[in-house]
Amino acid sequence: MERLRVLPIVLALGCAVAGSASAHALSGQEAAPRPMPFLYDTGLQRGASSIEFHSFEQMAEKDRDLAADAESSIGERAGFAGLEFNEGSWAYRQLVCPALPNHLFLQFTRNNGRGDVSVFSASIPRGGEGRVRIIPIQRRGYSLFSPAPVNALTISAFNHIRAEEGIKPTFDWLGTALCYAALAGAHPHAAPLIDAPETPKVPAAPPAVLEIFLRGGAVIHFTDVAAAPRPMEWTMTFNSAGKLLKASHEPASLEPVNASQPTPVDVRGTVQSPAAVDLRGKQLP
Repeated sequence: MERLRVLPIVLALGCAVAGSASAHALSGQEAAPRPMPFLYDTGLQRGASSIEFHSFEQMAEKDRDLAADAESSIGERAGFAGLEFNEGSWAYRQLVCPALPNHLFLQFTRNNGRGDVSVFSASIPRGGEGRVRIIPIQRRGYSLFSPAPVNALTISAFNHIRAEEGIKPTFDWLGTALCYAALAGAHPHAAPLIDAPETPKVPAAPPAVLEIFLRGGAVIHFTDVAAAPRPMEWTMTFNSAGKLLKASHEPASLEPVNASQPTPVDVRGTVQSPAAVDLRGKQLP
């Protein structure tokens, strides 16, 4: 049944691309393929809807060894950011990001009591391809610059990490967005399917959405329902080469919905010219 629902998605894109190709043929020009930073098939998310955090004891031995080998580089870069890495007692845990398998991600925390917490993320390339990077989140309870989720330095570090991975179109668009959110300090959990018919009404966040543009580029929207004190809506804009251009992070509004009607993770696309067509095959005004 899901395949029938998604069929218009493929047809809508196919018609739009075919129309563009015909226009180029008439003008004597060869139509160039439209690059897309993310792939889709049935329109439903692939992979997990959250990021796992592993304690030191839960980490694989090879990952603990890699973290130990990178400690001096992490300390040096944290020092440049004014994070006082050589002072106090720091602890770390692993951020497990399947969308970026060629890096080990760690979150370091120093807790000196309420109002005096310092946090940063560290990225360590596996196999020696790349460099150790850090993403400052908090220093003694305050953001070092602008908030980490929207900070240009966070976006730049994330783009360098993905470049070291070898950016290529992937089905795991939601996992990529969740990994960014985790590196920026969140413990993200995207809105789940509502599959509890015994609960008549539950507060539900909108499903995660991927918007793909035929002119190139994509936008990912998801709501982190685990954020405190209230869920947060994330929006991430990528260009056609998969480079993150902009990220936004703001409180989400939840609406009560009937739990007997599951809400799938959806995929939408928008054609900019000559007419807007979404991925459900409906022409927009």
